[in-house]
Amino acid sequence: MKRIAIFLFWLFLALCPMAGQNSVTVAPGAVPQKYNPMIFGHFIEHFHTQVYGGIFDPGNPLSDEDGFRTDVMDALREIKAPIVRWPGGCFVSTYHWMGGVGRERVPVFDKSWGVEDPNTFGTDEYVKWCRKIGAEPYICTNAGTGTSEEMSDWVEYCNLTVGKFARMRAANGHPEPYGVKFWSVGNENYGGWELGARTVGEWGPLVQESSKLMRAVNRDLVLTAAALSDRNWTLPLLEKAGRNLDMVSIHSYWDFLTHEDNPASYMQCMMYTDDPDRTIENTIDIIKSAGYGDRIRIAYDEWNLRSWHHPGHGRLRDGFDIDARRNNDRNSTYTMADAVFSACFFNACMRHSDYVQMACISPCVNTRGPIFAYKDGILKRSTYYTMWMYVNLLEANVLPVDICSERLVFEDDSVDVIDAVLTVDDSGSRYALAVVNKDPSKAVSLTLDPSLFGKKIPSEISAQVLSGNGPDDFNEVGAEDHIVPRSARLSVSKSGCVTLQPHSLTVIRF
Repeated sequence: MKRIAIFLFWLFLALCPMAGQNSVTVAPGAVPQKYNPMIFGHFIEHFHTQVYGGIFDPGNPLSDEDGFRTDVMDALREIKAPIVRWPGGCFVSTYHWMGGVGRERVPVFDKSWGVEDPNTFGTDEYVKWCRKIGAEPYICTNAGTGTSEEMSDWVEYCNLTVGKFARMRAANGHPEPYGVKFWSVGNENYGGWELGARTVGEWGPLVQESSKLMRAVNRDLVLTAAALSDRNWTLPLLEKAGRNLDMVSIHSYWDFLTHEDNPASYMQCMMYTDDPDRTIENTIDIIKSAGYGDRIRIAYDEWNLRSWHHPGHGRLRDGFDIDARRNNDRNSTYTMADAVFSACFFNACMRHSDYVQMACISPCVNTRGPIFAYKDGILKRSTYYTMWMYVNLLEANVLPVDICSERLVFEDDSVDVIDAVLTVDDSGSRYALAVVNKDPSKAVSLTLDPSLFGKKIPSEISAQVLSGNGPDDFNEVGAEDHIVPRSARLSVSKSGCVTLQPHSLTVIRF
């Protein structure tokens, strides 16, 4: 029977119109593997309007009694936000958490971003907000100007019932421990732009001593530390501190817009879509080289196609251009390029689900986030709907597939036009295929593995399709539905072919 099925599949490929070059087949010997839903996590930082005016806006009619925007919380619940990393980001490298708790809050100058932070949103507010949206809190500590002891005191404040800082939390009106499980030592401390940056020789010992102190307070933490997909940084880190770490934290942005706000074109963005796979695979190789392949995993806890625009950051003699940060909230930037790239990023994480245990889009609200919050409401950008489809339409396990694809060529580079991930439920009876067509203007035919259809290939199949009127289409206030998932019935040829719209993400359920 297996030989017959293989013969029939290749016959289907030969008969399929428009090219049998694009196909998805279940890999030989494929075994379903659960992926961690925390790959659909989020990040929030005290930058521009992410916190103040984003998730936290006391006095706004749309905010609840705690000052949290209810429309933002509803939107995050819809995409089942599993975890949110806070408070940074570069902000954390000069942030001292004790200034953000208690009844008396003293505003402080934020040296990372060049503005004053009111300190009115701190640990207590953050944990309460996470609980309201159903997300795990994930605290990133100050390894820039902070100390190892300060990090461990923060763990005590959050998680203990005894000690000075546990009593401080209780006195602040929170007698029960918060039970914050996920913690990170530092943020991008390898970078010259980071205040309190470290050398390779300094970083491993600092992480080792910090993680020791934090585990002395609460041994069951899930600990990660700032790392790179670079052997010169991460191997020494793991050799020194790997015994106390559970994950390494890696960050990636591909369209660099820090100083010049000139977003890459759709086709330029498509040429980046193979990069997440390469970064993950290189990081896995480093972890294995350090001897921790059986235990240490990856937290891709800052990622986005486009980096934040903040002229002057890291160029302190130039000074900050604060007003230019408003450009991050120009909704026309977030097109189908962002939606398709994000789908490819999730596919990469799911393909490597044995190692990638967390990923946090940077950020969740405003700046480059999938949600744009303004005074009178919110807008869901194209990337929001990519997340919605992955979170709500896929099954719990990823089943390895082989993809055969045409190439999409741009200048002197090219990528596969098709990218896909196949998921299956625990019973092995229900499938969901997420597949992208990266081509900006051409519909493509895709041949599906006939074994997914059961005994008979149907003439039609149901799907949800995310696309736009063109690759540069976007959602805007007053025009919120240019890019939204739409139900579709896809025609299936007798040979098992379906047609995918250009610049699209399609989820097909079997």
